[in-house]
Amino acid sequence: MSVKKNKSKSKFQINLWVVKISIITFVLSIFFSSISETLVKKFNLIVAFIVLLIIVLIGIVFDIIGIAVTAASEIPFHAMSSDKVPGARESVKLIRNADIVSNFCNDVIGDIAGIISGAAGAAIILRVVFFYPDISKTVLSVIMSGIIATLTVAGKAIGKGIALTNSHNIVHRAGLFLFFLKQTFGIEILKVNNGKKPRK
Repeated sequence: MSVKKNKSKSKFQINLWVVKISIITFVLSIFFSSISETLVKKFNLIVAFIVLLIIVLIGIVFDIIGIAVTAASEIPFHAMSSDKVPGARESVKLIRNADIVSNFCNDVIGDIAGIISGAAGAAIILRVVFFYPDISKTVLSVIMSGIIATLTVAGKAIGKGIALTNSHNIVHRAGLFLFFLKQTFGIEILKVNNGKKPRK
């Protein structure tokens, strides 16, 4: 009977997480799309391209965090937590919730960054064509797509190596950010450790 209850509870938690992550993805997509589109349209082409690079960089940074969380061990953070090192407890929570954290960082933010970077690239192309109507829109689209894809793939490839070799430091920095949110604004994103056993 208890096994059935645990299974149903687990299934409910998974379904609840799917609903939550869907809502979060929708809200974040609208928010970041609005900001990026406004910035790209408002400023000159150089600033617009910088905005595009920042969007790609955000996707790479979150990809690094997602990989680092799945690769890191929580054991070193227990000693840090007993010494009351800021961010240590939050780091343990990140690692124990690695499935959720990696899903959010790699999938949600990664996909949003990819979609928004594509939209920002399209907006830049329209501006270029507006000022230089003789330039082929098709050629520009192909070049822009190639630039965005190259930056994203190369950045994530480099980031993966960084994440695997520096997972402890990266997770601790993420934990420090969560610690800052909690201490400054009273926001606690990860409240539970899900009762999971320590990961070595």
